[in-house]
Amino acid sequence: MRVRRWVPDGPLDLGLVLGPLRRGPADPTFRATADGSVWRTCRTPAGPGTLRVRAYGGEVSGEAWGPGAQWLLDRLPEWLGAADEPEAFVPRHRVVALSRHRRPGLRLTRTGLVLESLIPSVLEQKVTTDEAYRAWRLLVRRFGEPAPGPAGAFERPMWVMPAPRTWALIPSWEWHRAGVDDKRASTILRAVRVAARLEQAVGMTADEARARLEVVPGIGPWTSAEVVQRSHGAADAVTVGDLHLPGIVGWALAGDRGADDAGMLRLLEPYAGQRHRAVRLILLSGQVPGRRAPKMPRVDIGLL
Repeated sequence: MRVRRWVPDGPLDLGLVLGPLRRGPADPTFRATADGSVWRTCRTPAGPGTLRVRAYGGEVSGEAWGPGAQWLLDRLPEWLGAADEPEAFVPRHRVVALSRHRRPGLRLTRTGLVLESLIPSVLEQKVTTDEAYRAWRLLVRRFGEPAPGPAGAFERPMWVMPAPRTWALIPSWEWHRAGVDDKRASTILRAVRVAARLEQAVGMTADEARARLEVVPGIGPWTSAEVVQRSHGAADAVTVGDLHLPGIVGWALAGDRGADDAGMLRLLEPYAGQRHRAVRLILLSGQVPGRRAPKMPRVDIGLL
């Protein structure tokens, strides 16, 4: 086990900062425990690693295990928002100002890892979140490896996601059993074949990284935004093409539940440079319009 302690320069809420890395309540790569710790497994450039983060008395303690332990600890401050600039954000709407006031510990994480955000984002394309979370959970447990350190010995063990070559060798019937259609599976297979090139995008600006990601067929603006929000801590990367987000933003800022992507972007213009942070605060405000239409039907192709 390796240990690092770090003192943030302001309020820090571990749940808000690291929460976007969690893919559902049973994500085998993420866990929040009753003592306030957040556990996360990663496949780093140095190998698999497990990170445990705790905050107390204004100080953060990071413990890590596995070949990737030192890599994770070296980047602990960035994971916890040290590269973020929340003070640059100026609220322009009352709902946003109140949300920011109630959650001073919100910072944007920067993981420095592309593939671990790209694959689950592709799984979330055009399906319900429950379907995507189930597919991620099944595939990681089936083809990943046990987490280094004590996380691998939990009553419900944690897992490290598969290596790129392992993703490439998953048989077609296993994708089917996990409920992943051919289009999403093919996109992931194309991405892992150029995994090294995609991981190099962490050294680019968020816009350059998105352009590189979108060269891969099947990866569009929705997916690339979801990735750089996590890998780069991109404060201005707005998720367009989402089924619900425009209506939520439109309702919170203008009472317009029928807003489309163009309307959402117009409403977010006052937050240029910080639009993703504005959206995070809107989502945290709870100002969500009531449902008018039934939920998207869940179709498990693994049962067909």
